[in-house]
Formats: sequence, C-alpha cells, structure tokens
Amino acid sequence: MPDDFLIAHNPEEGSTLPYLVRIPLGPNGIILKVRDTWPRTSKVYCHRATEWPRDAEIVEQLPVRSVSRRGAAIDLVIDRARENRSQFVLTRARGREMIFWQSRRTTKQARPNVALPTARAHGQSIEIVVDSGEKYAYTFGHQQATTVRRRLAAGDYAIVDDDTVIATVERKSIDDLSGGLLSGKLTYQLADLAACNRAAVVVESAYSAVFKREYVAGASLAEALAEAQVRFPMVPIVFCDNRKLAEEWTYRWLGAARHEWQLNQRTDVVVADLAGPAATAAEIREWARAAGLEVPTKGRIPAAIRRAYEDRNG
Repeated sequence: MPDDFLIAHNPEEGSTLPYLVRIPLGPNGIILKVRDTWPRTSKVYCHRATEWPRDAEIVEQLPVRSVSRRGAAIDLVIDRARENRSQFVLTRARGREMIFWQSRRTTKQARPNVALPTARAHGQSIEIVVDSGEKYAYTFGHQQATTVRRRLAAGDYAIVDDDTVIATVERKSIDDLSGGLLSGKLTYQLADLAACNRAAVVVESAYSAVFKREYVAGASLAEALAEAQVRFPMVPIVFCDNRKLAEEWTYRWLGAARHEWQLNQRTDVVVADLAGPAATAAEIREWARAAGLEVPTKGRIPAAIRRAYEDRNG
C-alpha cells in the first residue's frame, strides 16, 4: 500500500458516506468513510471503515508532505499548491466516536467571532416539534426550548398549537440545497411549505458557498435559487454562516412566529367581546357542513370558513 493519501468510491450500497479515504498513519493506515472528498465549505463527517477494498475505485491519489497524530487530532499536509492542509478530529459524543475532517477555512466558519444570546425567544420558553425523520437534528441545547419528535407534513422543525402547525422550518446544508435545486426536489418541498401558515428554509452556509460548488456552475445554481424564491415568495430562504447560527436563527424565527400567533388570537378575542358572544368551533363546523362547505373535523377553523360564517346574513 503506497504512503499516499488515497480517496476512493465507497462500494457499500446505500451508504450516506459515498467516499473512502486512507490516511497513511500506522502499519495499515487509517481508513474512513467520508461524506466528501475535501472539507471545502464545511466540516466533513467521517466514520471508521473496517478495511480498504482490494479493487478500490480510486478518485485521487495524493502525495503526502507530512502526517502526524497530535492528541485527538491527525494533521495532514498534502503535496499540492491549494487545499493542502487539513485535520481529522477524533472525539466522542453520547458514548460513541465522532470524527470530523476540517480545514483552516471550515474551522474558522464553525467558530464565528460572535457570542450567541441565551435570552428566551420573545420572553418565552418554547416547545419545538422535530420531524421524526430528521437526521443529526438540532437539539436547541443552547436555547431555552424543549423538543419533541413526531412526523411533520412539511419542514424539519415546527411550532404547533394543538393540531395546527403555526410555523415550520426546513433545514438545508449547502449540498442538500444545491442537490434539491438541480433535481427539482426542492420545488416540491417549497410547495408543501407554502401551504403552511408560516414557513422558511434555513441554509447552514453563507450565500457565497453557492458559487463554490465543485461540479456546478455558480451562476446556474444562483439562477435556480432566484427562480425558486420568485416562485415561492412567502417561503424565505435564509443563509446563515454555519450550523450553530442556523440553529439560533431557527429558534428565534419560530419564537417570533409563535408570538405573532398569540397576538392574533388575542385580537380575535377582543373582536368577539365587542360583537357579543362568539360562536364555538362546533357551531361553525355544523353551519359549514349544512352549507356544503368543507371544514376540518378538528383543529383551527380556516379563516375563509370563519369569514363566511360571520358574513352569512349579508
């Protein structure tokens, strides 16, 4: 086995880590499954592999200038002009090993020179519903929030009132965003989000990352992004510098949406007091069915149905 840094395709079918790397350290080297071929715009998640395939399909074979183990990190310097210095960081979380591949640029992005606030969103501690299919979900451990997991029809994180989704946020890495834009998958997701009361997409990268994709022209990706925003103007796509800031933005935005919802509910109460006793949800549902209108069997009465009920006598 050469003392070069090797990158190959992962032959394991269905793996979310499509590449293998071999770090020439130790008698047999260190073999990892990785998500990308280099940490260009964000840290790359890695997982240990059992062995290097005999018939490995090599993507790159790069001469190594130096490689050394320093505590919990492996420093690697490749013999090329650009993208030559990186580091593999070995740590543990929740009792299992976690490995991240980072460069100087991605390390700087992951540790922005800002102190995140700890104040409650609009003075309240909120409960956030996390979609049960969300992998590597935000924990909101830094924020004053609790989380519950269940299936969401749209988005990854939501605020709900009984069975009504007040607001929902779809989380995207820059890879997810670019892949969704080019495949058309994001269009369907935006359509589902647009049907919600409030919805947004948060991207765990700066907008500049759109122009740094390896196999996609930046102009094409920017055009597709602009078209998506024009087509679905009620679903903002917000770029944050990194995962931590995206998590903070999601928390603040959901808190603001909950606050607005509560204000609107209070307005409904004030109007009802001025007009006399308000009709109950059961009464409105009974009237709507008698009038041949479709009305949900539970949850919040749609605004259109409520207006039709209030205007029933002209």
